[in-house]
Amino acid sequence: MPQRSKIITLPEDILADLNQRLVAGKFCDYTALAEWLQSQGFDISRSSLHRYGQNFEERLAAITVATEQARAVADAARDDEGNMNEALIRLVQTKAFDALIDAESAESLPKMGVMIAKLSKASVDQKKWMAETRKKAAAALKNIEEKTATGGKKSLDPETLRIIREEIYGIVPASSPAN
Repeated sequence: MPQRSKIITLPEDILADLNQRLVAGKFCDYTALAEWLQSQGFDISRSSLHRYGQNFEERLAAITVATEQARAVADAARDDEGNMNEALIRLVQTKAFDALIDAESAESLPKMGVMIAKLSKASVDQKKWMAETRKKAAAALKNIEEKTATGGKKSLDPETLRIIREEIYGIVPASSPAN
């Protein structure tokens, strides 16, 4: 089993500062970073920092690409049902599960547990929000249909009512009653 990296054992504030310095320095000058860590009381070699920095830079690049792709998809596809958000939550849950399996220490388990709890809550909140949205849309459609069914001055022409139905039924499931 390979030796555990000293970098992941750094205190949280030092690791956060190291990560900021890596990004700000464009993942260069590992000698200066090793000297800075030495001044903080941590003896970590330049090569260890370089390995960590390469991995961190690759992950950061992957996140950047994924973010740009997600933005492009969101711009191209209307998502009234929150499907993209649900898919993202599931993806993060899967990655969190993988990270738990691959965790090098039990120290990360409490943080991962909190993250998973927050993701689960977000998923439940998303589903509640969609259910409320569907209910409100169905009520709005029923209200419009009742008000316009009587005829007279307040009546909508059939084409306008059809357009309203199409727009609302884009949100409301097809199981909702239609006139």
